[in-house]
Amino acid sequence: MFAEKDILSLIVSERIQLAQDIWDSIAQVPECVDLTDEEKLEIDRRLDAYHKTPDIGFPWSLVRDRIENRG
Repeated sequence: MFAEKDILSLIVSERIQLAQDIWDSIAQVPECVDLTDEEKLEIDRRLDAYHKTPDIGFPWSLVRDRIENRG
């Protein structure tokens, strides 16, 4: 397990990658993630909004690059 000081010693891009790796491992077992009714409604709301206007927003690759290249 990582200690907070170990995580903070990583550069930002490494911490982002670690967070992505952790999230990917969670996503592999979605049945283990308990959501409240409110969270389920919010997910449905966002999914509906996406289906109505799929071109609004930015692809994750662009957002990630902007975060990683901040000065």
